[in-house]
Amino acid sequence: SSRMSFSEAEVQSARGAWEKIYADAEDNGTTVLVRMFTEHPETKSYFTHFKGMDSAEEMKQSDQVRGHGKKVFTAINDMVQHLDNSEAFLGILNPLGKKHATQLKIDPRNFRIICDIILQLMEEKFGGDCKASFEKVTNEICTHLNNVYKEAGW
Repeated sequence: SSRMSFSEAEVQSARGAWEKIYADAEDNGTTVLVRMFTEHPETKSYFTHFKGMDSAEEMKQSDQVRGHGKKVFTAINDMVQHLDNSEAFLGILNPLGKKHATQLKIDPRNFRIICDIILQLMEEKFGGDCKASFEKVTNEICTHLNNVYKEAGW
């Protein structure tokens, strides 16, 4: 369904958890992408300009990787601001999902991979409670993205 059910307490703790990792959006976004590209090399195939990069070091230095990492974190940040407003949340998520499905043709499984790496990084840096506070958000994001993909004919 397109309704989200976050209690006020869940919204607050998810935002608190997210703020910690978003405080360093570019570096953390870069770390997440570099991990995805190294642990799941097939995901690199969507980024033509990252294809030739094999070392994590090289990727970390890349302006394009850094730029996209920041872009991913900025998009999630916009969604996190609207956890208490399904319409606004989906207003950000739907066009993003549609673009990745129809123009970029990104496999939707990649969203789950990115979300899992974000949760993993949260746990490493800020502990299990931080991760637990944000898990529901990543599930909502992935569920709604999958719905957008279904509507787009995947």
